[in-house]
Amino acid sequence: MLMLIDEQNAKGGLQGKKLEPVVVDPASNWPLFAEKARELLEVYEVSAVFGNWTSVSRKSVLPVFEELNGILFYPVQCEGEESQRNVFYTGAAPNQQAIPAVDYLLENEEAERWVLAGTDYVYPRTTNKILEAYLKSKRVADEDIMINYTPFGHGDWQTTVADIKSFGSAGKKTAVVSTINGDASILEKGPETR
Repeated sequence: MLMLIDEQNAKGGLQGKKLEPVVVDPASNWPLFAEKARELLEVYEVSAVFGNWTSVSRKSVLPVFEELNGILFYPVQCEGEESQRNVFYTGAAPNQQAIPAVDYLLENEEAERWVLAGTDYVYPRTTNKILEAYLKSKRVADEDIMINYTPFGHGDWQTTVADIKSFGSAGKKTAVVSTINGDASILEKGPETR
């Protein structure tokens, strides 16, 4: 955003005025996002906010933007199923990202069983709810869908992988759709990593 503001200011700004960025950092503290949003809108009187990085941070600021009639541009993929007049959702939603991936796996890889693996969080739960309904609409049976959630920071991947392997051993082609995020998605390389 800072680069874009600099570029616009080099072109003369907007309606003859230079754009002035105001940067705040809620430090990944979800409740602090609402406080910082209020500060941006009331104290700094910003015209628009570009930010938030997680579904929970976005949900925590929505009442502030509605109350103060501010404008938020949310740049990250989101779970959809939300429409707010003060928010421009610019990231991909499941119908733009996850469903095309499932269609590809159904058509090109002929997947018959599905593991929907995600972090126990807003985006994975909502995406998996959408994908489960979509798979059922494609005549995938309940017993051919496994949904697994792990907490943030999860580290017992041996058990999780064993459960997925067991599910996939039924003789049907199995696909895994992962919505695992946060620090649980980081793989540290060590002697046990293959």
